[in-house]
Amino acid sequence: MSRKILTLLATAILLPIGARAQTVDDIVAKWVQARGGMDKLKSVQTQRITLKLRGGMFEATIVQINKRPDKMRQEFILQGMAMVQSYDGKTGWQLNPFEGRRDAELLSEDDMKGLVEEADIDGPLVDYAGKGHKAELVGHDDVEGTDCYKIKLTLKNGDIRTIYLDTDSLMEIKMESQTMIRGAMQEGETYFGDYEKVDGIYEPFAIESGQKGNPDRQKLTVEKVEFNVPLDDSMFAMPVKH
Repeated sequence: MSRKILTLLATAILLPIGARAQTVDDIVAKWVQARGGMDKLKSVQTQRITLKLRGGMFEATIVQINKRPDKMRQEFILQGMAMVQSYDGKTGWQLNPFEGRRDAELLSEDDMKGLVEEADIDGPLVDYAGKGHKAELVGHDDVEGTDCYKIKLTLKNGDIRTIYLDTDSLMEIKMESQTMIRGAMQEGETYFGDYEKVDGIYEPFAIESGQKGNPDRQKLTVEKVEFNVPLDDSMFAMPVKH
């Protein structure tokens, strides 16, 4: 065996694990483990997150609830009124009293894209291949001074999510989105921070989101995360008209 090959082998052996070439599946597996582990994530059958949105002169409460396998309901509560958007696994609908609507209305396929994605209680990166998505590790990038793994996730519907994972903590700190809505590409970005462990799972308690490149982002504070609370399927179903 040549001296050059021996030198290369010795170098590879001496390199720390993190310095060796890693695949996207290696990174995703480490991210899942850092959040709490696959068994812990899969043990969550229902989830309820309560958030506060503060902006200018108003304060709103947002409540998002999920139930496996693919149900989601979100309530935006302001001054005693609640706008509701929901997806029951097949149908998306909304009830918007702020526009004077008394009855729920069906959402178009484009309008319920976000609901369908949010209905995945684990998020699209967990078991991405089994869901028909494609993931690619596209290297490293800097996010506000933090070195991150950069993962390009192409959803099965063609939309793209670029996910940035802190190389130290493995927590997700940013996600860029490219979503096709009525023939036009909409680009957004979301930042995550203030992670806390809830029943063995790390969850972000500070979220900022807005259009890509716009420094004026909506700031959300998570007040409570609850797992495995009793939820009836009827709360996701479109209500009957008055």
